[in-house]
Amino acid sequence: MTDFIPAYPYRLPKKPSALKRVWLARQSLIGMWEEDAYDDYEFVSTQVLARKVILCNSPESIQFAFSTRNASFERKSPQERFALAPIIGDGHFITDGETWKRRRRLIAPIIHVSHLAEFAPTMVEVAGETRDRWLKRPAGQSFDVLTEMAQLTAEIICRSVFGRELGHEHAQQVVDSFSEYQRQIAQLDMFSFLGLPDSFPRPRSRALRRAVQGIHDVLDGIIDSYQTRKKDKNDASLVGRLMEAHDEETGERIQGEALRNEVAVLFMAGHEGNANALTWTWYLLSQAPDVEARLHDELDRVLGDSMPTFSDLPRLTYTRAVLDESMRLYPPVPFLSREAIVDENYKGESIPRGSLIFVVPWLIHRHKKFWDKPDHFIPERFLPGNGPTPSKFAYIPFSIGPRVCSGLGFGSAEGILCVATIAQALRLRLKQGYKVEPVCRLTLRPAGGMPMSVEPRQHAAKVAPPDEPAAMACPFGHG
Repeated sequence: MTDFIPAYPYRLPKKPSALKRVWLARQSLIGMWEEDAYDDYEFVSTQVLARKVILCNSPESIQFAFSTRNASFERKSPQERFALAPIIGDGHFITDGETWKRRRRLIAPIIHVSHLAEFAPTMVEVAGETRDRWLKRPAGQSFDVLTEMAQLTAEIICRSVFGRELGHEHAQQVVDSFSEYQRQIAQLDMFSFLGLPDSFPRPRSRALRRAVQGIHDVLDGIIDSYQTRKKDKNDASLVGRLMEAHDEETGERIQGEALRNEVAVLFMAGHEGNANALTWTWYLLSQAPDVEARLHDELDRVLGDSMPTFSDLPRLTYTRAVLDESMRLYPPVPFLSREAIVDENYKGESIPRGSLIFVVPWLIHRHKKFWDKPDHFIPERFLPGNGPTPSKFAYIPFSIGPRVCSGLGFGSAEGILCVATIAQALRLRLKQGYKVEPVCRLTLRPAGGMPMSVEPRQHAAKVAPPDEPAAMACPFGHG
């Protein structure tokens, strides 16, 4: 078991003023917290200008806000809505009420875990292409793994959403545009803290508008191409299923801009978060040789010289534990926020309508009351039989409750298969002397990227992925 404590931001020795916390949040949403937030705070409220702000930082309070009383807090916060609306419009990720219910009914069956076996070969194929390209690099040459993982997951989601024929050429433009969008978007919606209504116009820079246009141009073009070309009867693309889906209650189909918005949600959810999770996983493995060795032992034992398949997932238990622990330490979306749409009350504490509710995976995943050695990298804690299991409301990398990420199964399978495919053939090594610094704007990324180099392993897998997925019972419990 490793004693490695990976990088985390400086923790303030005492509680800052509300305005200083806002200032720090504008730099990074995980750099504004004091030591007590990791040890003492469980339900804390404060006033920030015109808004009451509440931190739910215990399994019980998170269950209250995101599950038991979810209907009172189902609206995403103004920050989330205004940060993502330019890209995804009324996509189900940031809508609420009847619009969310209708879209969720349409989307959930399309990306249900029962379809994962169809997409597993694409995941392995793209990961194999990435691995083989890396093995051709000169020994010791550093490259940015964050950029590479963004390209890998974008390629997977492009081929999965649009099919192999349309996906490849467009992946890089979307990756570049979304990275620029993250650089340009405001960290906090200060207008909402001032009590200004949603209808008050939010300024958008020219660079931000260009980034949005770059994403929309790609998505619109691909959708148009898909609609006009002859559909392959073997095409398992998500966009085809989305266009054919209809609401069983109303008969409604998703068309026009709404279709583009939901495609953007699928791309965003399937690309950005998974790229970050994989990047942090390679960093952690490079710094914990005992964990890396155990991972390699499992891959050699389970896979031998064969490429991983969907049917291998239940046997890759340590690989999955490594990814689970990676997302505990570095949750892809480390800051979740909602807005109270009615007056509520928690254990005698008044929660007025309009209050902002913060649930912060970054904090709850490292809370000393709910985790042993919370800052250590210990994948074994996620293996069956290794001590008591923490509350499911203390581990929320995909959120939780009715609004849990609908792509949870897809992301979990992708992470395991990509790590297995790449780690089977090589090791990644962090650039000597490089200081890793996690920061959060929309998602959790390493500031300045993750420069690493490649070392080949002896046990390299065969290049060709399987043509057909093997049938099996799905190992994931969420859809």
